[in-house]
Amino acid sequence: MGDDFFGTPREVETASTRASGEFRGNLFWNETGLRAGWRLLIYAALFFAFIIVSTFLLSSLMHPARGVFSFRFQFFGELASFLSAFFAAWIMSRIERRQMGVYGLPLRDALGKEFWLGCAFGLCEILVLIGLITAMGAYSFGSLAEHGTAIAKWALFWGVFFVVVGLFEEFLFRGYALYTLGDGIGFWPAAVLLSCSFGAVHIQNSGEGWIGVAGVVFVGLFWSFTLKRTGSLWFALGMHATFDFGETFLFSVPDSGMIFPGHLSNATLHGPSWLTGGTPGPEGSVIDFLILGVFFFVFDRMYPAKKPFRYASS
Repeated sequence: MGDDFFGTPREVETASTRASGEFRGNLFWNETGLRAGWRLLIYAALFFAFIIVSTFLLSSLMHPARGVFSFRFQFFGELASFLSAFFAAWIMSRIERRQMGVYGLPLRDALGKEFWLGCAFGLCEILVLIGLITAMGAYSFGSLAEHGTAIAKWALFWGVFFVVVGLFEEFLFRGYALYTLGDGIGFWPAAVLLSCSFGAVHIQNSGEGWIGVAGVVFVGLFWSFTLKRTGSLWFALGMHATFDFGETFLFSVPDSGMIFPGHLSNATLHGPSWLTGGTPGPEGSVIDFLILGVFFFVFDRMYPAKKPFRYASS
């Protein structure tokens, strides 16, 4: 059949090169630039590199004793983790030529109305949750564990600590990662996947269980919903911080399976796990799932859907 069937060697080579170029374009690039999956991989590599370096530096400077809880090491560890996630996103924002605000923490809204509204929701959640558990005879406040100025000291420490924890966890799971993964597979599939990852991370906590993890996944979906409706993470951050503060300090119950020193009282939970949450704490209670269901309804009325959805930009 000769060259007429297959084309000349030069034509075959040109067609092959063009096809190869198109394949590379489909694999790495789309009409908006580098594909979301590759951007997410670069971000993850940067984040883990920063985490490894910061952990090494903190361990070298503070020398934490193995098995001994160190407030200072824990606080600076959470802060370093947030900064690792944030600066990795900042580098990606330079590469992608985007403003940092699109990743969920617009500076103009810092500690603004939505943050304090989130704080109110978080406080309401823990108050209603513990109130109902108490009404059913399954929670006792007990005697004070701290007195005098120590109460104010621990309240301040845990308040600041959980704001930092909220910054880290919200930005890591619902900041750059959700923005970028959502660009690739859609917002809600990305939100479900990252909320499940958020829950999976908590299973490593001592005392955590599958019901507690389900609660973490469910609240992660609610916080994703608030991001979608407000365009920022400030509401989720406020709610995250005050709920954790309420569990750990105010009501002195397990928080994701952990009871920290420096809590307000010698509280006890006594009752069926479906009610108290068991070892994970009240966040694993059936009541908390019901409260979050109500929150979905209330927030939907407070922040009606707008089309098209857009993240805050600055």
